[in-house]
Amino acid sequence: MAISSTFVAADGHGYELQMGRWSRRLAPKFIEFAGIKDADRVLDVGCGTGSLTSTLARNPDIRGVQGIDFSAAYIEHAKREHSGSRIQFQVGDACALPFEDKEFDHTLSMLVLQFIPQPEKAVGEMCRVTRPGGTVAAATWDSRGGFVWMRMFWDTAAMIDPAAGERRAKIFTRPVALPGGLERAWKAAGLTDVVQDMLTIRMDFSSFEDFWAPMEGKDGPFADYVRTLTSEGKTLFQDKLRLAYVDGETDGPRSYAATAWAVKGAVPV
Repeated sequence: MAISSTFVAADGHGYELQMGRWSRRLAPKFIEFAGIKDADRVLDVGCGTGSLTSTLARNPDIRGVQGIDFSAAYIEHAKREHSGSRIQFQVGDACALPFEDKEFDHTLSMLVLQFIPQPEKAVGEMCRVTRPGGTVAAATWDSRGGFVWMRMFWDTAAMIDPAAGERRAKIFTRPVALPGGLERAWKAAGLTDVVQDMLTIRMDFSSFEDFWAPMEGKDGPFADYVRTLTSEGKTLFQDKLRLAYVDGETDGPRSYAATAWAVKGAVPV
């Protein structure tokens, strides 16, 4: 059976530390870009711990939001943290959505498609479950050119570890995360009025310890790589990454830009 997600998912708190806190910053910008102002039902594909779902639900003119994610651990966390009659969460596969045709007014997906080996299947499913005239939108990090934290991590690792260079090459060449990648996918799916743009947030860290903390967990590609290192290799990498973080000054707060590609299109009427 084909693998529908390459993202290493283990613990909701771990995901929150690595990406959930930044998803909450990106979600309002993404919703504004997508133009979702009112609806009976909106679907959030790859909802993770619920950042986008809960942000959508804060709009009283959106009467119901359904979040779905491949990870049972993330869905359990989302259910604990986000409650209300207008929010629902369930485990499911983005490449085989358990919903009827045309069931949702709009379908969104944020920071997920780059981890799906066959993203065209997920895009097709998002289109299938969205009514004619409804919006289908997605966002992915511009990992190669717009995600400073990621570049610092993988460029530092690749300088001292050839295996990290191989991982970096795979991550930085994912088609949907390259310039124009989402737009091409949306047009290939037959969506109309396709628009691609960039959305930027700031990632603020209080110290290198705060920056490094997600690497000690079990979630996502950063921690997954760190777990492959020997004790000596981990210490070397951590020391080199600290030098990149402090950047000639004392340890302390740093703020890095993070840009995501965003795309939206309409299901043909």
